Amino acid sequence: MKNCVIRATAANNSIRAFIANTTSMVEKARQIHETSSVAIAALGRTMTAASMMGLMLKSENHQLTVKINGGGELGSIVVVGNSQGNVKGYVANPQVESSYIKPGKLDVGKAVGANGDITVIKDLGLKDPYIGTSALVSGEIAEDFASYFLHSEQQPSAIALGVLVERDYTVKAAGGFIIQVLPNIEEEVLEKLEEKLLSLDPITVLMDQGMKEEDILYHVLGDLSPEVVERYEVDFVCDCNKSRFERALISIGRKDLTEIIEEDESAELVCHFCNEKHYFNKEELEKLLEEL
Repeated sequence: MKNCVIRATAANNSIRAFIANTTSMVEKARQIHETSSVAIAALGRTMTAASMMGLMLKSENHQLTVKINGGGELGSIVVVGNSQGNVKGYVANPQVESSYIKPGKLDVGKAVGANGDITVIKDLGLKDPYIGTSALVSGEIAEDFASYFLHSEQQPSAIALGVLVERDYTVKAAGGFIIQVLPNIEEEVLEKLEEKLLSLDPITVLMDQGMKEEDILYHVLGDLSPEVVERYEVDFVCDCNKSRFERALISIGRKDLTEIIEEDESAELVCHFCNEKHYFNKEELEKLLEEL
């Protein structure tokens, strides 16, 4: 099954919406990082939000990085997304087990913690990146992104994110939506939207009932004349390569690189995002030293 995000408008362009099905993308991340249920729930929610936020970027070479650390046992969550909606991400402690289980759901908020911040760094091709930070509200991720949008970007947003994990740890459903109201929205429309959002089931319940992206769009905004503008295929994509790790080795400096050559005669670097290993033999390391 392909991962998909649809972009839509409603109520005479006074509402914009992104609806995502990221089930396969989140399952890929689970397999790469061999995560526990609560870890993939937290990482998957963050990846889903970052994918939709990436699609809000204006230019092809723009990208964003999301960092969340609430002081919980999961540690930092880091996700990088681009303007095509593709993402890569990891959680610092992927094997944290689920002593964190509320009745019927994983207690993501406790595993993430709420004593920290969500930071969004946008590389827009300018001299300095845009950096926005907001204090975590609950560690449940969706509420924290909504708070970030409101306080850092002054953009009121309704956000739902969810990951449904099977007993065998596989991801049965993952997805979410971001619904944003624009300045020209009428009070009557806003009230109708708020009323609908308050009565909604969790996003994974809707997906588990067989709802696709358009079904969820019309379920949420059906009374407000929604219109699909574009459909995107997204995925977990890591763009790491050996040349990037060469630059990383060069950046440690002549002294440390010389020590590696003399003591180990080789180096093996592992990508945090995809766990791919990049090996450098003595000859390659000496060549990098010459470049220094």
